[in-house]
Amino acid sequence: MKVAAITGKQQAALVEKPMPKVRADFALVKVEVAPMCTEYKAYKEGWASDNLGHEAAGTVVEVAQPGPVKPGDRVVVMPQYPCGKCALCSTGDYIHCEHGVNPLAICGSETGTATYAQYLIKQDWLLVPVPDGMSLEHASMACCGLGPTFGAMQRLQVTAFDTVLVLGLGPVGLGGVINAVYRGAKVIGVESHPYRAQLARELGATAVVDPNDPDVLKQIKAMTGGLGVDRAVDCTAVPAAQKLAIEATRRRGQVAFVGWGGHIELGNMVPQGLTLHGIWHWNLQDVFPFFRLIRESTGRLDRQITHRFPMSRVKDAWDLQLTGNCGKVLLDPWA
Repeated sequence: MKVAAITGKQQAALVEKPMPKVRADFALVKVEVAPMCTEYKAYKEGWASDNLGHEAAGTVVEVAQPGPVKPGDRVVVMPQYPCGKCALCSTGDYIHCEHGVNPLAICGSETGTATYAQYLIKQDWLLVPVPDGMSLEHASMACCGLGPTFGAMQRLQVTAFDTVLVLGLGPVGLGGVINAVYRGAKVIGVESHPYRAQLARELGATAVVDPNDPDVLKQIKAMTGGLGVDRAVDCTAVPAAQKLAIEATRRRGQVAFVGWGGHIELGNMVPQGLTLHGIWHWNLQDVFPFFRLIRESTGRLDRQITHRFPMSRVKDAWDLQLTGNCGKVLLDPWA
C-alpha cells in the first residue's frame, strides 16, 4: 500500500509499505478521506517519518473477529489506541486513557497506525459507523475538524444565551465557530490571519478581532456590555491568547483550553471565579447529538473544508497549510 512520508525539510514522497494485519478486536479500514492536521509542522522542520496522521474516514474491509462493525461498513476512525477496559474507556472518555496498547505488537503487523495511508488498523469499538446519507468527507469532521471544540461546547454547556470567544481560527478554531453557532450562541473570534478571519465570519462569527491590536480586550468588553464573554475556547496554546481568554471572560464564566502546549497564563482566574477545562476530544456517548450537528451543518462544513488534494500531492497540501490560506484540508489516499 502507499503511505505519505516526510523525507527531509519541506520534502515529501509516497512510499510503499506492506499491508497491515489484524488480530483480536482490530479491524482493517480502507482510508478514503484523511483530514490533515498539524503534520505540516513536522514537514516544515524536516522530521522524517512515514507514520503520519490521526484522522480518517473509510470502509471496513476485514475484521479479525465478530464485533460492532463488519466488512462494508462506512466508519469514522477515532484517534489513539486506548485499552478499552479502564473506567475512562468504559464511559466514553477513552481519549484520556492511561493504558494505551501497542496495535502493531497485538496484530503482528509492520504497518497500520498512519492515516496518511491507504489502509490502517484500529480497534473495532473505535470505529464509529457513519449514518446513511452522510458523506465520508462530512463524517471525517468528527475528528479534529469539529471534535475537540464539540467536546468543549458540551463541557461548557454552551447555549443560545451565551457569547463565546474562540481564540485561534485555524481548522480547529473554525470548527469551534461552527459548533457554537449551531447552538445559537453569539461568536467572537480572535485571529490575525486575514483569510481565516474572513472564513470565520462566513461561518457565522459575529465579529473577529486582531490579537495584535493593543485594544483587543477593550474591543471584546465593548461587545459584551463591559462584562466579558460567557465562555472562551482557546485553540492556540499561545500564552498571550490563554491570558486573553481569561481576561475577556466574565466573572463566574468558563474557559476551555483546547490547544496543546505552551506556558499556561492563569492570570485572574481566582478573583474572577472562573472554571478552566482541559479539552482534548469528545465523549463517545455523545455520538448521536454529534452526528445530528454534522447532518444539520452541511453548508458550513462545505465552507470549512476549503481544499482537497490527492495524496500524491501531499507536498503541495503541506505547502498550502504553511501559508495559512486554508481551512480544513483533506487528502484522498487513492489519487
